[in-house]
Formats: sequence, C-alpha cells, structure tokens
Amino acid sequence: MQYADGRQTYITESVSDHLPCPQLPDQEAEGLYSGIQSNNLDVKSDSLKRLASLSQDVTFAQEFINRNGLKQIFSIGLCAWSLYHGNTAFRKLQNSSLTGEILAHTLKAFMELMEHDFVSWETLSAAFIKKIVSYVNMNSMDASVQRLSLSILENMVPSSRLLFELVRKEVTLDRLLTHLQVTNTQLQLKAMALLIALLLAATDAERRNIIHSSEPLGDEMAHYLYVLQSISLNLHERRMRTPMDPYSQEQRELLQSLRQTAFESESETPTSNFSTERRRSLCAKEFRKLGFVNNSNPAQDLYRAPPGLLALDNMVYFSRHTPNAYSRFVLENSSREDKHECPFARSSIQLTLILCEILHVGEPCSETAQAFYPMFFGQDHFFEELFCICIQLVNKTWKEMRATQEDFDKVLQVVREQITRTLSLKPTSLELFKTRVNVLNYSEILKLRQTERLHQEETLAVPVLELRERLKPELLELIRQQRLLRLCEGTLFRKISSRRRQDKLWYCRLSPNHKVLHYGDVEEGVHSPPIESLPEKIPVADMKALLVGKECPHTKEKSSGKQNKDVLELAFSIVYDVEEYCLNFIAPTRYEFCLWTDGLNMLLGKEMTSERTQTDLDVLLSMELKLRLLDLENISIPDTPPPVPKPPSNLNFCYDFSHAEQ
Repeated sequence: MQYADGRQTYITESVSDHLPCPQLPDQEAEGLYSGIQSNNLDVKSDSLKRLASLSQDVTFAQEFINRNGLKQIFSIGLCAWSLYHGNTAFRKLQNSSLTGEILAHTLKAFMELMEHDFVSWETLSAAFIKKIVSYVNMNSMDASVQRLSLSILENMVPSSRLLFELVRKEVTLDRLLTHLQVTNTQLQLKAMALLIALLLAATDAERRNIIHSSEPLGDEMAHYLYVLQSISLNLHERRMRTPMDPYSQEQRELLQSLRQTAFESESETPTSNFSTERRRSLCAKEFRKLGFVNNSNPAQDLYRAPPGLLALDNMVYFSRHTPNAYSRFVLENSSREDKHECPFARSSIQLTLILCEILHVGEPCSETAQAFYPMFFGQDHFFEELFCICIQLVNKTWKEMRATQEDFDKVLQVVREQITRTLSLKPTSLELFKTRVNVLNYSEILKLRQTERLHQEETLAVPVLELRERLKPELLELIRQQRLLRLCEGTLFRKISSRRRQDKLWYCRLSPNHKVLHYGDVEEGVHSPPIESLPEKIPVADMKALLVGKECPHTKEKSSGKQNKDVLELAFSIVYDVEEYCLNFIAPTRYEFCLWTDGLNMLLGKEMTSERTQTDLDVLLSMELKLRLLDLENISIPDTPPPVPKPPSNLNFCYDFSHAEQ
C-alpha cells in the first residue's frame, strides 16, 4: 500500500507491522528503532532511509537517541563491514546496490543525529571510527558511502584533539589525493573539506608534515592546494572591484568608524555641541591625520577599483582586531611635524592593491600552477591578517628609510619586495611570516639588491671569482706602494698634552729608501718641511711594534670622556729601540690613521689591517674586472671551463721544412 505522507514512500505488507503511520515523534522513533533491527534487508534499508530523513528534526532525534538508537547505528555500521568482508549472505547481494544503500542510509542517519549535539563526538568508540576510516580508504566502495564517511570525519576532527590524532594517523594524504582525482564532484569536495579540517586543527609542525608527507604526489597536491587557495582568495574579488558608494549609509559608517576609533579619546568635548561647519572642519582635520588625500571627502580616495571597498574592509578589520596597533600607527604619525609622517589610509589603499597583485586576487586559476602558501590554510581570515602584518611593516620600513611624502612610491616598492621575498620562502604560519618579513629590513634589501646586481653583471660567476683571486696580489702590491709613498710624503701631527687640547705641531716622514723615520717640531704654517730639517730619527730596523687605540701609553692619561673617545680612534704609537721607547701619534683624520698604520705594519713585515685597505681593494678590483670584461659584453660566461679535447691519434700533421729547403 502507499504511505501517503507526501514523501511517496511505499510500504509492503511484510513490514507494515514495523512501520506505523507517522503521528508523534516518539511513535516514529519506536517504529524506526524496531525497523532498523529487522533481519529483512529491505525493511532495514527502508527504515534507515526514513530515519535519515526524520533525524533532521530535533524532537525526533532526541526521542530516537533516548531509545539507545545510536548504539544500533554503530552495530549496523560494524555489521555491514563484516558482511562486506566475507559473509555468505552478503556475497549473494554483492552484485546489487542494496548493501551500499544500507551503509549510506546508516551513515546519513548517524551524521544527522550527531548534528544536534546531544552526544559528544568523543564518546565514539575507536573501533567505530576506524570502520568509518576504512570506508574512506577502501578502493572498491560505493561513492555515496565514501562521501558520507569523509563528511563524518570532517565534523569529527575539530571536536577533539584525540580524534584529530586518530584521523590524521589513519587517513593518509595519498588517499585523500586519490579522492581529489576522481570525477565525482561531491566526493572531491568532501575530500578537500577533510583535508582543510585537518590543516586547521594541526599545529605548525603537524601542518608541515601533512602538506609535505607525500613526495611522489607532490605536484598534484600542490596544484589542488593552489586551486583551493585561488578560489578562496577570489572571494575578495567582488569587494576589490567595487568602488565606494558615497550614498551608502553602511559604507559611510565604516569610514567614520576609522576616525572615531583613532581619535575618540582625544576629543573630550562631544562634537554634537559644535555647529555643522565646526564638525565638518574637525572631521576633515582628523581624516587628514588618518592619511586620506581628500580629507574633506575621504570617500573619493576609495573610488579607484581595484582595490575599491576591499581597502576599506582591511582598514576596518585592522582597527577592530588590533586596536592598539591601529591607534599607535595613526597617533604616532599624526603627531609628527617633521614631514616624515606615514599616511595610514593612503598606505592601506596601495598595500591592498599590492597584496591583490601578489596573491593574484581576481585572476582565473591556472591549470598547471602549484604556487600555494602553506600558511594560508591555518587562518580563517588570511587576507585580512596578512594585511595587518604588512601595514605595520609599511610603518616600520617608512621609519627605516626616513621617508617623506615624496618617497611614498619608493617605500611601497621596498615593501612589495619584502613581502614577495618572504612569501618565496613558503613560511608555514603567519607568525613565521611576520618574523621573517621584519628581519628583512631596508638595509637587508639593499644588500640583496647589490648582490643580485653583481650576479647580473656576472661578477660572481666562478671564472670571474677566480680572476678576482688572481688580481688580488697585484692590487694589494699597488696599495702597499701607495701607503709607503704617503709615508714618504709625510704628515703634519699635533701634540696632545694633559694640560691643553692642542700644544705644538710636529712632522713625520719616511726616508725615500724606507729605512729611517724622520720627525721633528715645526712652526705653524709649514706644511711639507724638507727631510733635512727634521732632526730626530728612528731606524726602521729598531722598530719593535705598533700600538693602536687604548694600548697606546698617551691615551691612558686622564681626559674627558668625549675627548678620550676621539683620541682612541686616531691614536697609534711606535715602540722602538731596546729600551722600548714610544713615539706617540694622534692622526688628524681617520683616513690618515689608516694610511699610517698600514704603512707601519708593512715596515714591520705584517699585513695591512685597516678598513681602508679592504675598501681600496674592492674599488680597484671592481674597476679592473670591468675593464677586463669589456670585451665579453653580451657573452655569457660559463661556470666551468670547456673540456680539454682528446689528443690527436697521430702528430703527422707537422710541416716538414727539410723538403721545402731542397
């Protein structure tokens, strides 16, 4: 007979005793509780189908669970598994779809009952969970059963750390990838949903292990994760392409909330007491402090799309979720009067556009791309959280560059480079991204640019590096000659006494044969006295050591802190003779200090150690290399030398001059 309840379910006479007409939830629950225990597979299947449908109702679900119905569901699931693995009765039905339907209805009913939260997921037995997992891992299993099993596991993972560990251990990444490659869209969706649930519940280390645990299928996995990331990010496209509507009350309120959050504590007097003109003037002033270009009508700054309303969304998110950082950013820059203030609103709008370009928001998915970011899968609001980190990076980089409004584009170019370089490292979490991007400051960016420029000029190619090493001895000898020449020319020094800063002038120079140091007092205005006028001499052979800085005896005299620091940077002494007398120097400049200490070290048979030596060597090497590489312009330099050809089989190609003479 037909069961006329609008669902067009048909009941046979053989099962009418088990399925009474629907009246009250308790009667329905009692009837279905009996029906699912029937030995007649047709009755069991129809009862489970009806149960799956009615379990959406909370009252019915409560009645059924109170009758220990979930225990029967567990029993059916385990029984169906045993049948599937060799029961004779089941083998007879293996060619039909009945058993698959029983399993599907059972899992559907179970999932609907668990949705009401009457029973905790943690009360499930490990045996039942493993059976659900086994349905996912089986190759020959009905697609609807696998889809429902994946959905159950997806809901199970976030509920308990213990359940997460069990599912992560039992469901391999390779198996999920297999489901992602089938043509069944619903099965693909549930497999991806379970993968995302596992990634969200995992720690950073576990997330890394999940993503990189499948080496052979790395390309497929990377592509699927890229597609998921791309689709999720493209949800921002509508806001990105929508300009601000100045007549929208909601959008105007969002814009005003930025001003109120930043300056609500500044104004003790309520603006309602002001005239309309006064309020407009105050608002325009505050929007100017926020960094809007059109402070009288800030909505005009958001007319450009992209980034459109997405920039407003990001600013509001930043102000609401990190209010301290937002207030600090705005107030720190609005109170500056040295023209170095960083405009928050203008920076936010441009930064949003940069992030959209870097993350390809609004672009269609590539069929082959694999560029996904592991940290994307650990955040519910990835784009907004990334913006919060990067807008603070803008302020930090702005201060490092001591930028003004004229440097705005330059600063944002550096920020783009900081973000791009850090993303290329594939950080596994936003915290790690934040750490790495802040380490990559402006000075580091300059160093990287210099290194890359050298690579582009091929000055770091292996053959060029070998050439540098061959040129070094020759250029170091050139520097030595320059140092000795400077010592032969001599330098005018001032004597420093403990009584007064400057006492007398004296001159010191090296003899042309590099064997004697001549020195003596000179009068004011004498710049280069002849060597004969310098009465004192120190043979180079008698020189024992060179002292610098605080090792010198004349720097140990009492003096003021600043004066002593200046003296330490320029002081050096020559220890000579068997009595170990000292000739004390205070160089007029750091440059002269470097030249003299290098020259004296050479006379003592030691290496030149001043910072000027390395600077001069780098300049000379750079110039020499560029000159030598001029003939190789537009010719790529190989990293390895060409192979030496094999010797000829004979040497009979030599010309015989004896025959020519005859």
